[in-house]
Amino acid sequence: MHEPRSMPLSRAFVEAIADDAEGLAALHDRELTPTLLNALLEAKFPESLGLLPHTEAQRQAWQACREALRRLEVASDARRFEELAADYAAIYLTGAYGVSPCESFWRDEDHLHCQEAMFAWRAHHARLGLRAVDWRKRPDDHLVLQLLHIARALRQANESEDLRRLAQILDEHTLAWIFDFAAKVAYRCREDFYRALAMLTAAWLDGLREVLAQAVAAPRPLRAAVSSREAERKAAEAQKGLRALPGGAPTW
Repeated sequence: MHEPRSMPLSRAFVEAIADDAEGLAALHDRELTPTLLNALLEAKFPESLGLLPHTEAQRQAWQACREALRRLEVASDARRFEELAADYAAIYLTGAYGVSPCESFWRDEDHLHCQEAMFAWRAHHARLGLRAVDWRKRPDDHLVLQLLHIARALRQANESEDLRRLAQILDEHTLAWIFDFAAKVAYRCREDFYRALAMLTAAWLDGLREVLAQAVAAPRPLRAAVSSREAERKAAEAQKGLRALPGGAPTW
């Protein structure tokens, strides 16, 4: 029987960042409630994440999320959670802000859903024993399912090649659109929490790719390296969006 080669990352660290991916997926999966807010505050999120920030853009994203939660801690009532629910719906359900949590929207010239990216992700999910519950309601290329795929891929990884495969998927798919999503959410949504969550998710994914690059000698391709620099620029622009007045007209 073939014995798997040793992993370049400790199993404890891999499990921790898999937990991160599942936790972020949960925050994108449903609107923020008082119970969920209390859980985040009790866990001292985002400091509780296993993957901590290293670049300035990442540190800004962590800080923005921390401050957004603190503001909710001292000023949250039934009306505030109604506003959060409205923001969540506009981002993830109705398309009212002109954004989508699905990759196809960002990769297709006409911003159509259920395009090539959805079928590519369906194949990637199948290789890990995953499938969308109902692709009509939540397509295979939805951000929540991409994050859950990352968690499963990390937990199933036994050798360097498994992590290289995950790095390639990040390059070809998630990191090719997530910063566009984060920047647009940061400008258009009304609630700081969802601005910060979008930025944090993009920064966390970029940080994960850097960890994989160092762990398995999988440098980011030239295109991805250029995209990474562009991502940092967009993250800086998105940070300015955090200081915009709620309800202000989008700048693009």
